Amino acid sequence: MIHPLTLTGAPNFRDLGGYVGEAGRTLRHRRLFRSDHLGNLAAADLTQLASALGTPLRVLDLRGVAERASAVCGMPGATVHSLPIEPTIVQKLASLLEAGQQLTSAQTVELMQDTYRNFVRGNTARFASLFEHVLDDATNAPLVFHCTAGKDRTGFAAALLMLALGVSRADVMRDYLLTNTRFEHKAPTTLVAPEIAWVLHRVQEEFLSAAFEAVDEDYGGLDAYFAKGLGLGMPERKKLGELYLEPAGSPASRWPSPMFGPGSH
Repeated sequence: MIHPLTLTGAPNFRDLGGYVGEAGRTLRHRRLFRSDHLGNLAAADLTQLASALGTPLRVLDLRGVAERASAVCGMPGATVHSLPIEPTIVQKLASLLEAGQQLTSAQTVELMQDTYRNFVRGNTARFASLFEHVLDDATNAPLVFHCTAGKDRTGFAAALLMLALGVSRADVMRDYLLTNTRFEHKAPTTLVAPEIAWVLHRVQEEFLSAAFEAVDEDYGGLDAYFAKGLGLGMPERKKLGELYLEPAGSPASRWPSPMFGPGSH
């Protein structure tokens, strides 16, 4: 039985394995991970990872420059690739507050939706680079991609990967919303009003939906975005399946483990 990895220093670290993808084939366990940043890993976390994986991870870091400098990856031997997407929501909020505006939770939701639209309209090249690394199987090492909290930049990246592998939209959204469960006992540390902090420290369906609305508006649909925006034509998507989906007819494809249902990844 494959046991979930639970890291005290990265509570949003989780395996994407076990979801049902294209043609009923499940995503392989211990191959793709999404996470919050890896700068606070405890000794027990490192021991657990070494025991479970047996090889250093490849790391794709989606954080901005200052974020990386404040919390350097703490995983020995990891190969880290920086794919920086700056957290523009922070600057927007600061500017509005400095101007004396009294933000509401609804306005904050709109700002978060704009952030997600900008993943498509301003950062598609970064996500295309992420897929290039995901498709690079030269080392065959497990791969983790992350930002700071592992919820927004990482959430969109995870959604794209899962959809490219044929996971249903319902399961993609379910995985996206698991972040709220991972952080439900973690009190936000922020100077903004509680109702604003509530929006900023969680994820909502409206956020991810805004990104895919931008995909539809700008590219005419997800398949076109994969091909034109992310460089994922049919050969690349076939290779993606070969790398990260169980072979057709394998036990993992026929009987996906119930322990990897909603809320357990």
